[in-house]
Amino acid sequence: MLLTGMWLPQNSIQLLGNYLKWLSKSEKETILRLMRLSIVLTVSILLGFGQVQCQSLGGSEASVNRVHQQAKHHDFTFIATSAQVERFVEAGYLVRIFPNQDYTLHSVSFPYARPEVATFLNRLGNQYHRACGEKLVVTSLTRPVTHQPRNSSPLSVHPTGMAVDFRRSRISKCRWWIESTLLYLEKAGVLEVTRERAPAHYHVAVFPRQYGEYVEKLLSRDRSDNKLSGPLRYTVKNGDSIWEIAQKYGSTVSQIRIENGIRGSRIFPGQVLTVPSR
Repeated sequence: MLLTGMWLPQNSIQLLGNYLKWLSKSEKETILRLMRLSIVLTVSILLGFGQVQCQSLGGSEASVNRVHQQAKHHDFTFIATSAQVERFVEAGYLVRIFPNQDYTLHSVSFPYARPEVATFLNRLGNQYHRACGEKLVVTSLTRPVTHQPRNSSPLSVHPTGMAVDFRRSRISKCRWWIESTLLYLEKAGVLEVTRERAPAHYHVAVFPRQYGEYVEKLLSRDRSDNKLSGPLRYTVKNGDSIWEIAQKYGSTVSQIRIENGIRGSRIFPGQVLTVPSR
């Protein structure tokens, strides 16, 4: 039986009817009004929650503009050609992204990104792998303007090296984990995430300065419990950058460069670095 917009079990309706018999007309009307109001509020809250989630992952013009403004705020160049990508790699503005035990690259034409994006990828990939038991699949990183798809937005930040795309998993628990994690980081103000549908993937724009500060806070808490007592010898691995090593071990880029006689930002797998503490 339908009562005030919702179905109720027959025994509940009988109990309610017996109770209402003993009430005056005005009391009955008050109770029914309260029931209708509670139903409307409940439905509104549920629908509102769903809309917030959709807005957070669905993307919008405001989101695109916000990310574009971040790129301008960081004074990033919108790389135009593949030759310019190579020059940015040589200068250390972009670092090479190598697949590892936590994530793989699929059809990525330019496997390069900003150093902070490399840090983000390494941290997220490790956490995702441990939580889901499968590797994270990266489908796009830096993409120069001349290699942008025809349907891409003119405000896309892929040419700056601050964006990364992930394939959407077929496993529901993995989708839930990565969406929850990315929304948490978005709320922290360190990135912007959009769930795309054709093909199914997540587009993430990392805000390098904000993300770097976020990671530094996390690492500083770890260092407070286990401070470095002296220089550390570190063997460079695929995908490492000087900035990432400095962040991880409580040093600075300039200290590592001076200690190891490095002029630029290029380091190589197998290279042994002395990492001084601050």
